[in-house]
Amino acid sequence: MKSKVSSLGYVNRIQENILSIKKKELAPLYEEIKSADCIICSGSGRSLYSLNAAMSQIALATAGWRNKIVLTPDDPGFPGKSMYDAAPDFERRYKKTLLLMNSGSGFSEDPLVMAQDLAKYIDEKKSNHFSMGLLTSATETPLAQITQAHGQVVQLKGRGKLKPSFEYAETGMMGDIFELGTLELLNSMIEAIYRNLDVDEIFPLCVEEFERIGEMIDSNVNSETYVQLVDLLEKRTNLFFGGRGTANEIAKMTAVRMFHIKSFLGDNVYMTRGVNTPHPRAGDLEILLSCSGETRPVLLWQEVLQKFNGTVFAITSNAESTLAKKADLKIILPEEAKPSFPRRFYTRAAYVLSPLPVKLAERLGERGLNLPEYIISWYHSVTQ
Repeated sequence: MKSKVSSLGYVNRIQENILSIKKKELAPLYEEIKSADCIICSGSGRSLYSLNAAMSQIALATAGWRNKIVLTPDDPGFPGKSMYDAAPDFERRYKKTLLLMNSGSGFSEDPLVMAQDLAKYIDEKKSNHFSMGLLTSATETPLAQITQAHGQVVQLKGRGKLKPSFEYAETGMMGDIFELGTLELLNSMIEAIYRNLDVDEIFPLCVEEFERIGEMIDSNVNSETYVQLVDLLEKRTNLFFGGRGTANEIAKMTAVRMFHIKSFLGDNVYMTRGVNTPHPRAGDLEILLSCSGETRPVLLWQEVLQKFNGTVFAITSNAESTLAKKADLKIILPEEAKPSFPRRFYTRAAYVLSPLPVKLAERLGERGLNLPEYIISWYHSVTQ
């Protein structure tokens, strides 16, 4: 196993943190995910997006899941205004429902409220149809304590005591280390379940994938494509992100970080087809994700932006796809996978995109505009 898989320090730290988890701590949560008929995902911001991206692979992998259902409270099919209201319906429908939460700090309000509501229902009804699972860096919080009383808590270290600095290539930005870490850990857990592997075989999957991710990051982060992207991002342009399904969750993970920087510059970041998304202008940049490169709505977004003389940057696994051929800039992340098998493409795309705000911050620093992390944290605090 390589201790250094990438030139970016935060990527190496993520691998180190995942491999520091003890098998006996991970095994109970692994079994809960395997046995659940329905999984309800809860978190805030990027932690929620990483959780959704990983768990969506259950829906994409069409064989072997025994009709496992994955929901969030925002889905139209969620049967109630709160977890307490919805619990009776879940109890009627499923033998085992798992509330799976992702919160680095352990203080996210959305999962805490859901955990409190479900704990209230379990205690009142003496129900054995529910369980809770939590990935967090903080095991002494009220959220962790509630979860531990009704399920399983797995501690995944985040940034730790690293102080705010301008060395984003070493520290990542804010919660990058935890959020990207849970994405890879959960994705490997899903793949292990699909392949019917024991819990101790999850860690070799992670090691294998980190070597590949490290190669992909290092081969792209200093490439001409990345340089051109940073050139465009440095200009006064709006930035659009787009994808469908899992790709959209990865797009949102990246959009959040880019918003923190572009907002400081007076620019805007939008999700394509969002409620407040304006028409593009000449010079705008659009980042599109599609594993196949043939997703029809994504191709439509690409055509529209280019009609307005904007620039389209695409990430896809298929170099011969329509999206790859029509995009102005592209990165190809090849993956060979069976049609019904969980995909690694989406996690790889998240990692390859993660240095983009880092490189933009570095470029601004070269221009004499150092972007301190407390500014990024302020934008985060008032938007999430």
